[in-house]
Amino acid sequence: MTERRRMLLQGNEAVVEGALAAGMRFFAGYPITPSTEIAERCALRLPQVGGRFIQMEDELAGIAAVIGASVVGVKAMTATSGPGFSLMQENIGYAALAEIPCVIVDVQRAGPSTGLPTSPSQGDYMQARWGTHGDHPVIVISPSSVQEAYIETIRSFNLSERLRVPVILLMDEIIGHLYEGIELPDADEVEILDRLTKDDPRQAELPYDIVPGELAPRMTPFGQGVFYNITGLIHDDRGFPTSSPEIADRQCRRIMKKIDLNSGQIGRYEELYMEDAGVCVVSFGGAARSAQAAVEAAHRDGYRVGFFRPVTVWPFPEEAFYEICGRVSDVIVAELNYGQMKLEAERIAAGRCRVRHIGKVDGTILGPEEIYKEIQEAAG
Repeated sequence: MTERRRMLLQGNEAVVEGALAAGMRFFAGYPITPSTEIAERCALRLPQVGGRFIQMEDELAGIAAVIGASVVGVKAMTATSGPGFSLMQENIGYAALAEIPCVIVDVQRAGPSTGLPTSPSQGDYMQARWGTHGDHPVIVISPSSVQEAYIETIRSFNLSERLRVPVILLMDEIIGHLYEGIELPDADEVEILDRLTKDDPRQAELPYDIVPGELAPRMTPFGQGVFYNITGLIHDDRGFPTSSPEIADRQCRRIMKKIDLNSGQIGRYEELYMEDAGVCVVSFGGAARSAQAAVEAAHRDGYRVGFFRPVTVWPFPEEAFYEICGRVSDVIVAELNYGQMKLEAERIAAGRCRVRHIGKVDGTILGPEEIYKEIQEAAG
């Protein structure tokens, strides 16, 4: 085996390196704390690999440029934080309906509004899933370490390209600004998936004609020998608007099924000490680091407590969590918001166990000792 290359990277920097490894060659965005380092590193690194970086006038223009680059066949990404993420929602919906692959990094900060720009938060959890209007497909991934930021960025591009959906990498200030040593896997250790295109030029003129047995369309990059229509309206196989209820129903159900029928492939989660646990602590992203430390300390002290961490937070790993809720007395959701993941936990638990919550909205982190105290109360 060849020795892996090791680097000391910030979480935001690891996202860029993962994106480059996945084949990202275009970034458009607008600087905003605490995601600015992503734009800065893209400005440095993309020219070194033949890519392009553009600083846009605002976040609306940033995601619009990313969509345009993706349409012509280039893997593209943008990055922002809460206020800019809000501005991007309309075009996220456009990308979902027009089935244009793209990756959006949201490094969360305390809100609402301008809030606390340099302080940690996980207040965009619900917005990441429901931010744009209408029923729409979306995948949201939340890493909890710098190593995972690198790996999950690659996976975000793979999922986006194969399923033709926007994928949101839901970071937070803790992970974005955290420095850790990571290992960069060799190129032959990493699976890189590219979007599928149509071989027959005549079929390329039907960008939304689905190959039998598949759910996502194979679309030839725009302008490569063929022109076709793209719209944010409900459209037919040629990409032109239609008011047909039959076509609207078929199209809207198909784009949702891309997620529903591939949830096993998309979903990723971590469990610890769950074999005989009577209490389960659930957490994600940066807050999960404190939660895991609290669970490990409580386990050493003899408490029957386990840990469940969704990596893919949308779609939520419902089957695995449903099974847990049937055999524990209490679930403790630890997050840096007023109770957003708690709502999902309560829905899945459906009264079969108590769902407790510990959260913060003051711009400070949850400490392991705070979560440990909640474990003691649940186990008592």
